[in-house]
Amino acid sequence: MKVPMKVDYGVRALVELANHYGGEAVRAGDIAKRQNIPEAYLGQLLPTLHKLGLIYSRRGPQGGHTLAMAPTEIDLRTVTEGLEGAHSPLDCIEVPECCSLSGICAQRGVWAMVEEAIQQVLAATTIGDLVERQKQLHIVNAEYKKKIEIT
Repeated sequence: MKVPMKVDYGVRALVELANHYGGEAVRAGDIAKRQNIPEAYLGQLLPTLHKLGLIYSRRGPQGGHTLAMAPTEIDLRTVTEGLEGAHSPLDCIEVPECCSLSGICAQRGVWAMVEEAIQQVLAATTIGDLVERQKQLHIVNAEYKKKIEIT
């Protein structure tokens, strides 16, 4: 499975907003800079996240973006399907009649299991989980840098 750029950037934007959850609204330019997302692309993505009900957006001098719910309530499956729709590795997994070999195809079952495993991981992983992972990675990275400076 290749993660589409829209999903990658969307998740990064949500993680950035989760880092500020419960605080002030975050401007699009700040999200783009901190998460290395092209601002023009982010400008197209934020309205979609708003329409999906994942963020609130407010215009004006005090404007910006905030999460519409707790980071632990937003799972990656919801984000992925909202931004890209549901996609199976093979069309015949969702519509068996599209292929005359579906009933006797050995690989179809394997790809269906792969798709199911991916969906389970996405559904079990929240934006809140990613925020915690990011914090841990920053700690490990800082410790590593200190270790290099000492030697």
